[in-house]
Amino acid sequence: MMNRWLQKEPLDRLSLSAIAILTVVIAGLMLTGQVCGSSCPFLRVAPRVTSFTWDQQIIGAQDTAFILTFDRAMERQSVEDNLVIEPPLPGKLSWSGRRLAYTLLGVAPYGQSYELSLSNAQSAYSDYTLKNFTSQFRTRDRAFAYIGSQGDEEGRLMLWNFTQQSNKEGFTPLILTPPNLNVVDFEFYPDGNKILFSAAPRGSDNSFQDLKIFSVNIPTTGERTPKIEVILDNRAYQNYNFGLSPDGKSLVVQRVSRENPAEFGLWIVRDAQPPQPLNISGGEFAIAPDGSTLAVAQGEGIALLPLEPDAEPLDFLPKFGRLLNFSADGSAAALIDFHAEDPERRFTRSVVYANNQGITQELLSTDGSIKDCQFSPRGTRLYCLITELIEGEDVYQEQPFFTAIDLETGTVTPLLALPFHQDIQISLAPDGLGILFDQITTGLVSTNENDAVTESGELVTESSLWLLILPTADEPDAQLEQIPLAGFHPEWLP
Repeated sequence: MMNRWLQKEPLDRLSLSAIAILTVVIAGLMLTGQVCGSSCPFLRVAPRVTSFTWDQQIIGAQDTAFILTFDRAMERQSVEDNLVIEPPLPGKLSWSGRRLAYTLLGVAPYGQSYELSLSNAQSAYSDYTLKNFTSQFRTRDRAFAYIGSQGDEEGRLMLWNFTQQSNKEGFTPLILTPPNLNVVDFEFYPDGNKILFSAAPRGSDNSFQDLKIFSVNIPTTGERTPKIEVILDNRAYQNYNFGLSPDGKSLVVQRVSRENPAEFGLWIVRDAQPPQPLNISGGEFAIAPDGSTLAVAQGEGIALLPLEPDAEPLDFLPKFGRLLNFSADGSAAALIDFHAEDPERRFTRSVVYANNQGITQELLSTDGSIKDCQFSPRGTRLYCLITELIEGEDVYQEQPFFTAIDLETGTVTPLLALPFHQDIQISLAPDGLGILFDQITTGLVSTNENDAVTESGELVTESSLWLLILPTADEPDAQLEQIPLAGFHPEWLP
């Protein structure tokens, strides 16, 4: 064997020697903690955190967990006992090698700054202790957009920031759109940095035939004015209702040809590419949380289709007249059953829960209307705005009220009765704090190009904005606050 070694070329012997030495060194480094522990002088280095996924980040409702990575195996209990988050964020821990995952039990409240700290955590195979580690992160501002209804703000897209307002005196709403546009509808992009909206020129003879789709950024520190971009024009087609996919990459719009009004259907715009017809007809529609499925009201039910041109339906949900909302993870939906096939219940309608496991459950019924229902951030509750019919000799009105439905127990809890108003729109906070809603009084269809109008073209004669703070363990009663702004169609920053 020695002869064979000597017979090798000098370069070969050098290479093999280097490989052998490196192998011994690497094995020694891997085993030092187990073999010699603190007696190894070259290992007298404290363990450290090599990465924290939320370090200096701004997180939102979609951020449900963070990961801490260490440079070596740690004594897990010492890490768990000494990990501190201020203000507290309840969660559960799990390990995978040197990585610790912390999954929140709920959504981190918006408008907060947090500090994570870890000290006195022990290495798994030595006596060394991790030096103090601290890092900061924060949640998105608590803010919402709405359409103004008075003075210079009338018909313009506005932004109100609770977080900034609480830190400044004399803070005023931010105007996002120019005075020459009358905004009809809008929707936030998922990152909360831009808003998609439909608007028509104020001088338009018929604003609903002249709607274009725009985007506007929300100015950050140092930016002076919002930037408006045209996403979809109206030269050949009129634009109506629209929806944005959860990833913000796909826009679906109801359009009708100016040359052939019978050509009415859904179009898709992807990543700023030219619009493409889906060749799908129907009424109300919604894009599922997976971003690839479209729910469309068709006939006596809801069709579920791939978000592709000329696609065949994946499923059809008969007897449901309207889809109210999806849960955030897409595993469940709230729908309305109008009982069209049940003559004994033809004057009532019901909220129905359906999930992807085939479970369907009627949650509540009313002889009035079901305005809207929205899932709580973790999908355990459903918050609904419904009405009950109030009849008398000279009275025939619908009394609106909010109700909460526990989806685990089926318990229905009334939250707040509202005065009689013609139109109310609601928006549940992404962290579950409360429900924004408007109360507006409408008049005849507007003929003044400067008037604020609803999505159906009705003149807004009066409007107010409100916040219903939802019950918590510390405060079991709902609280109502009026927001000192004149506007309608409020929508929380996601």
